[in-house]
Amino acid sequence: MTVDLDAIHAALPPMASTIRLVVSDIDGTLIGPDKKLAASTHQAAKQLAEAGIALCLVSSRSAEGILRYHHELDLKTPFGALNGGLIVSPDDEILSHLVLSESTVQSACDTLSVHKIDTWLFRDHDWLIRDPGAYYVEHERKSVGIEPVVVPDFGPYLGGVGKIMAASSNPALLQRMEVEIGAMLTGQASVHRSSDYYLDITHKDANKGFAAKALAKRLGIPMEEVACIGDMSNDVPMLGIAGLGIAMGNASAEVSAHAHVTTGRNDADGWAEAMEQFVLPRAP
Repeated sequence: MTVDLDAIHAALPPMASTIRLVVSDIDGTLIGPDKKLAASTHQAAKQLAEAGIALCLVSSRSAEGILRYHHELDLKTPFGALNGGLIVSPDDEILSHLVLSESTVQSACDTLSVHKIDTWLFRDHDWLIRDPGAYYVEHERKSVGIEPVVVPDFGPYLGGVGKIMAASSNPALLQRMEVEIGAMLTGQASVHRSSDYYLDITHKDANKGFAAKALAKRLGIPMEEVACIGDMSNDVPMLGIAGLGIAMGNASAEVSAHAHVTTGRNDADGWAEAMEQFVLPRAP
């Protein structure tokens, strides 16, 4: 089925004239491929603070995987982890928590197992894996700086799961799983790829749109005065409801259609460019 990207873009809410909050994705957006914050990003974040614009981070990462950047940017705002499944205070207190039902976790894990896709569970602050030698485990450990808990079987841990993450070196397979598992779990879960090699399955209400609204509400800021910036399909729920939706230059055409504007790539100071070109001129 052909998707009319122009129609999607035309249906966006009007672009905001005032921005008081930026909600930003991390991987592929705030940071480059080296997983580091560029000097330009530090400078732009400082300019936001000086202009009276708050900055909140939201990611498919666990809370521990976000805190590094939260601290480096000296943020005092809450943030969203696990695609919004967790809303966390600046001092790492869980403010709200959405979890998948045990039957949903079992169904998703069974389907992924059939396709021989490595699967991980995230429960509060714990990252559970079954195979420490699986290819993307070491990549994730280095990227987010946390250690997994190795368990022989997920059976005893199906309750309290905030996110299921599937990891595969086959992007086409994960894209197909996004569609198939999304259809299978309609009304039960939110299913989106957070990168070409990761698929996230969270509570049906745990998406970045939910996170953006929850963060804005806690700060007393209407969504009409919120800018959201991201690059992947799991960012679409927040891009489409923002007063100012910004897609990264490395985003696909499908993701960019849900944003008002597009900035540079995450490996070419695109985040700072977006703040300077689109956000700071709309400071209150």
